[in-house]
Amino acid sequence: MDLTGKHVVVTGATAGIGRSSAITLAGLGADLTLLSRNTEKAEALASEIVSAGGRQPTLISMDMAVLDSVRDAARQCLDLNKPIDVLLNNAGVVNTSRVETVDGFEETLAVNHFAPFLLTGMLLPLLQNAPTARIVNVASDAHSFVKSMGFDDIQAVQSYKTFREYGRSKLANILFTRSLAKRLPESISVNCLHPGAVATSLGSQNDGFLSKLLPALLKPFFRSPDRGAETSIYLCQSDEVEAVSGAYFSNCKKTKPKPWAEDDAAAARLWTISEECVDFSYP
Repeated sequence: MDLTGKHVVVTGATAGIGRSSAITLAGLGADLTLLSRNTEKAEALASEIVSAGGRQPTLISMDMAVLDSVRDAARQCLDLNKPIDVLLNNAGVVNTSRVETVDGFEETLAVNHFAPFLLTGMLLPLLQNAPTARIVNVASDAHSFVKSMGFDDIQAVQSYKTFREYGRSKLANILFTRSLAKRLPESISVNCLHPGAVATSLGSQNDGFLSKLLPALLKPFFRSPDRGAETSIYLCQSDEVEAVSGAYFSNCKKTKPKPWAEDDAAAARLWTISEECVDFSYP
């Protein structure tokens, strides 16, 4: 896919692999809409993109830990009335202790899964308005930390473990991708990936030494931001994946996730729970 003039929506573009992805996509001629919590960083990134010869991005404020903010951002995208050629669901979070959102959900699951689930559903009309469109979900090999979604305590109320909850949220990304692929028209594909970036801000919102320790602990799963963005960019524009949907990629190659990430019964159950939690039903 030639990205020149194509409308690409990116979440979490102000740091790490999201930032690298946005800069690369802009360099390929994409017309970017950036959904970001930090307005100041988004404006700085937009200026950098324009200075490098890219198009002026559209900036929309969105806090993925607040579902009303996700809904408002989606409505602003809809108001642009521009078909979306690519939606890159990149933003993510990892917490060292349980944090509950204003909506009453465990924050890791809320930000990493519920928010992109809702955003994607609300933006489907614009994706359907494009001749062909792609949805790219940034998952992770961190789904190997777990062997199930832990539906009996999916909100981690009874106990909270950092890597278990992060792993479940990334497992949710893969299961969501599998379910969504079955529901989309042929003109829209959806795939997910293991990115891997160590030099990102993931986990930096935590207090104390863990804000520095967490990226180090995640190092086996990650690389540099630019290298971590390679598979995201590949899925956004490569002709090789034009007819591929519902797959998991690593190192720009289709690969098999863990068996529990191919559990269609779990994917269906997660879909039902997600629609109930975000109060949105896919068409």
